[in-house]
Amino acid sequence: MTPHRLLAAVALSPALLLLPAPTATAADTPDAAVTAPATLDTLSRFFARDGAVTRAAAAPRVEGPTVPVRVLSPDFVAGRAGAPVARVEFHAAGAVSSDGRKASVWTARQGAKGWQVVNIATGDDEIRYTKEGARRLPGGTVFREPQIDAWYVSKGARVLPLDADAVRAVGARGTTLAAYRDRVAAAYGDKLPGTAYAHRGSAGGYGSPAGPAPGAPAPAGPAPARDLAPAGDPSAASAPASGAAGTVWAAALAASALALTGAVRLRRRRG
Repeated sequence: MTPHRLLAAVALSPALLLLPAPTATAADTPDAAVTAPATLDTLSRFFARDGAVTRAAAAPRVEGPTVPVRVLSPDFVAGRAGAPVARVEFHAAGAVSSDGRKASVWTARQGAKGWQVVNIATGDDEIRYTKEGARRLPGGTVFREPQIDAWYVSKGARVLPLDADAVRAVGARGTTLAAYRDRVAAAYGDKLPGTAYAHRGSAGGYGSPAGPAPGAPAPAGPAPARDLAPAGDPSAASAPASGAAGTVWAAALAASALALTGAVRLRRRRG
């Protein structure tokens, strides 16, 4: 399946329906949040949203522990001494329906409320690329460059691509960490917090701090599309624009926890 790109504002286009946020179950750990009965019930509704299975027959199960999901760090882009290439944005776990369809359950720490599920997305990118990165560079840091929807693994002075978008950015054989920083600094350095670009609020850029980690990145220019399905009521969902596969939802939980500068990054897939 081939990803394509989409930027959806939190207000959303008329083709996308804004749903009320569900009541999230707070937990002490990400794993406890994704395996909570309320989360499994939401997963049942999620997998049943298009009628492929009934809610009762979905029988979702969470496979394996949650993994930290990292994104390109604005401190690294800015060239701050000692800044790691990426920072943790949320944790994710894989879920599977009785018919084999997969989803990624995202959790984030919500202050004193503890860990809560903030989104459910179709597919298993977060889990799959974490495993692939561990295979390619054991002990490395797997991360996503959200501006172009590219996945990499970095260790020491090496940065290797994990998907086609990353190959287009750094080549099939990868690049050095220094060369990668030069590239992202040139692409996004003028879009960091405090820049004129950020003050104008132009097309995303890098947003203000959101959640526990400072300076979380957001799309710069055309943003990657993600078939993102926050845990709302599937029965209320509307069909996205023509040519889209599946249903795209947006809910206040995902917007507040993961959206930056008022944009929700979505990935949509075509079958």
